[in-house]
Amino acid sequence: MTDIARIGIVTVSDRASRGEYEDRGGPAIREYLSEVLSSPFEVVARVVPDERPGLDAALTELCDAEGCCLVITTGGTGPAVRDVTPEATEAVCAKMMPGFGELMRKVSLEKVPTAILSRQTAGIRGAALIVNLPGQPKAIRECLDAVFPAIPYCVELIGGAYITTDEERLVAFRPKSARRPPA
Repeated sequence: MTDIARIGIVTVSDRASRGEYEDRGGPAIREYLSEVLSSPFEVVARVVPDERPGLDAALTELCDAEGCCLVITTGGTGPAVRDVTPEATEAVCAKMMPGFGELMRKVSLEKVPTAILSRQTAGIRGAALIVNLPGQPKAIRECLDAVFPAIPYCVELIGGAYITTDEERLVAFRPKSARRPPA
């Protein structure tokens, strides 16, 4: 485990990758992490087109070469032909974590009926958790609020950094037997 969590943020967007559209998803994730995390972290960001080779390569690089313990993607989770983020995640992961997608869809369905079209998922590659989010900043926040309580302990269980949250903003779940005393 390392002291500083390296967190990958991948925006999956044809237009943003060509500079035709302002990336709003990646900055929304970074802002969320700044609000919620109390432990030190650094972000490694990528913007890639909706294409499997580049997305597969970015996810692999962030997990294997950059040493990210958490990689959060935004975009590419819908039913359109070019929406391939879940397929890329499944291709690079050794274990899938379907509960993340199930909970995000449940929370999103309380807001909009089209959330049923979302294909978000999560998986584990080595000592990294990859979580797929939708592309809209409001939906990003809603989904992260739902699943983030489980993320620090999951990352710890797979050998990643010890991540803590600002408990006034969000309480991360850890069994009492896993809790570390304050330093």
